[in-house]
Formats: sequence, structure tokens, C-alpha cells
Amino acid sequence: MPEDLDKQYQAKAKGLLRAEMARRNLSYEDLAQKLQSIGIEESPKNLSNKVGRGSFTAGFFLQCLEAIGVQDLRLQ
Repeated sequence: MPEDLDKQYQAKAKGLLRAEMARRNLSYEDLAQKLQSIGIEESPKNLSNKVGRGSFTAGFFLQCLEAIGVQDLRLQ
């Protein structure tokens, strides 16, 4: 995959996660607590950095969505 295209998808994933957090009025502190409830230890600072870069794994993305209660995700 061309690097530019990869970066576009990383930005889209980052935007989707941030949008779902905003819809629920969640901070990175809140996300850290919700992830902890499903057994994943991440500090709010680490989450902020990881999401800010947008280069997280699909597994991490799905863990976050599950932790914050996303059941349906619109890609557009």
C-alpha cells in the first residue's frame, strides 16, 4: 500500500475513534478507565500519544470501541 494511502487510513481510524469518544463526552482518562475494566492497562498520556499518532493496531482500535460501548460504526 502506498505510504500516502496508509496515512489516510490511519487518519480516518484516529478520527473515528476521537469522534466516538466525543459523542460520549469521554476524555483519555475515561478511556483508560474503560479499557482497564476489560483488562487493558494504558495510561491516559499513552492513550493520547497513541491516538494522536494514529498508528495503532486494528486490535487496539476494536478494544477501544468495545470499551466505550460502540455497537454500530459508520465509516462515512
